Amino acid sequence: MHSKHYIPARSATLPYTVDVTPESAGWSESSLQVLELQPLQEITLATGDNEVMILPLAGGGTVDCDNEEFELTRRASVFDGPADMVYLGKDNTYALRGEGRFAICGARATHKLPNRRVAAADVPVELRGAGTCSRQVHNFGTADTFEADSLIACEVITPGGNWSSYPAHKHDEESPVESQLEEIYYFEIAAGPDDSPGFGYHRVYGTADRPIEILEEVRSGDVVLVPHGYHGPSIAAPGHDMYYLNVMAGPGPDRAWRIVFDPHQDWLRGTWAHQEIDPRLPLHTRGA
Repeated sequence: MHSKHYIPARSATLPYTVDVTPESAGWSESSLQVLELQPLQEITLATGDNEVMILPLAGGGTVDCDNEEFELTRRASVFDGPADMVYLGKDNTYALRGEGRFAICGARATHKLPNRRVAAADVPVELRGAGTCSRQVHNFGTADTFEADSLIACEVITPGGNWSSYPAHKHDEESPVESQLEEIYYFEIAAGPDDSPGFGYHRVYGTADRPIEILEEVRSGDVVLVPHGYHGPSIAAPGHDMYYLNVMAGPGPDRAWRIVFDPHQDWLRGTWAHQEIDPRLPLHTRGA
C-alpha cells in the first residue's frame, strides 16, 4: 500500500502531469507543477502569491512576462546537464511557450523580487559525497547561490547503484542548526539499454515525537512529499541513473537550508575523506 505522501506519475489533469499545491499537500508553502507542451503550444499562467522557478526537464521554449522574453534553451533530458532557469516574482502573469516538459517550482512569497534568468552555463555544479554515496547537484536555486524570498530548489543526479540523500537528514523545526522546510521530491529514472523502465527507492521516517513512515518504489514522474522527518536514502537501481528535483520552502523567517543528520548514520560522512568520488561523475554533462 502506498503512503498518502506518494503521488504516482501522471495523476494530474493535462497538460499537467504533476500538480502539487500547498492545499493538496496539506501544508502551507511549497508547490510543484510539471506540464507538457506540444510544439509551439502556449499556456498563460499567473504566479499569484507565489514566486516560481521555471526550467525545462526535456525540451525548450520561452517565458514572456511584463514585456520581457526569457529563453529556456532546449535540454534533451534531465541527464543532459544543467538547464536554464527563469525566476518570476509574485503577482505576475506570464506565457510559457515551447515544446516539451517543464517544471514550475513554487513557494509562497511575501516580497516581490525582480524577474531574472540563469543560464545553464552559470548553474553551479557540485559533486557531493564519495564512493557509492557520490551524486551530482545542480544548484540553480539554492539559498547560497540565488536570491529569492522563500523558495529553494535544486536538481540531483545519482549514478545507477548509488545512494543519495544519505546519511538521512531532516529540516522540520526552527533552531540555530535546523530550518523548517517542506520538501517535494520529483523523480525521473533513466531507462536501461533496451529501454527497460528504471526504478529506485526513497525513504522517509520520523522521530518518536513526530512519526512518519514512507518507503516507496519510484519511477519516472513519481513524487514523494516530505512534510517532516528524516529523509533518505534515495537509491538508484544498478543500471538506472536517478534524477530528482527538490523543491523546498518553509514558514520560518530565514531562507536557509539548515539540516541535521540522523545521529545513527552521521559517522558515514567521516569515511568519505578516504574514498574517491564516483568516476562516472560529472554525469551526462552537455558537450561531453
